Amino acid sequence: MLKYEDVAEKIKQMIYQQSMPKGTQLPNIEGLINQYQVSRTTIIKALNRLERHGVIYQVQGSGIFVRQPKKVSYLNFLESHGFSVDLNDLPGSSQVFNVDLMQPNVKVKENLQCDDNEQVYYIKRLRYADGKVYGFEQSYYRKKLVSYLNKEIAENSIFSYVQEVCKINIGFSDKYFKAIKLDAEIAPYLGLQAGDPALCVEEIFYTTSGEPFDFSQIVYHYENAKFYVQSHSK
Repeated sequence: MLKYEDVAEKIKQMIYQQSMPKGTQLPNIEGLINQYQVSRTTIIKALNRLERHGVIYQVQGSGIFVRQPKKVSYLNFLESHGFSVDLNDLPGSSQVFNVDLMQPNVKVKENLQCDDNEQVYYIKRLRYADGKVYGFEQSYYRKKLVSYLNKEIAENSIFSYVQEVCKINIGFSDKYFKAIKLDAEIAPYLGLQAGDPALCVEEIFYTTSGEPFDFSQIVYHYENAKFYVQSHSK
């Protein structure tokens, strides 16, 4: 985790732990520099990150303020770090079914821009929040970039592992949404019936240099999964 990301996370946790209401004014930039003992550049980058994520808003000449907290148990629909549920109110977990090393099929190869001789890690898991199934996920990681994965890693945050151990700087992602009817293969994982509706999200994750390293598909439970989106004017 980069320094400004760490500071942003600490400020966010302070806001949540103290249950600061909307409109609460935070210390100014100088105050935050003294509080976290970091550079002005780091604080500015941390604040910009928090603003993009809908945690705060900044008013030029007036200060830094807490934004309206999200509703309990809602997931950030635009969060760019995988499932990363952004739940400070509910515990999240994963049930991993397999972690396999394989040759990518045509679709995976196309989305990850793999070479002919590349292998990928294939992970299949259920994602939970507050004990409820939120989604069924299938992910493919390029072994060229993510050299090792196992079940223990997949039961936790793969993206933390990717950043901290594999030293990959995660940059951005492309998301594709479509409404589907569940087929007989996926429906049992979600505890639903074939033909039930679902939201399918496919996402390609890139490094900061623009190289794809993960292609994931999550099919969300139509009753349990709830989302929110916060717009940002800049």
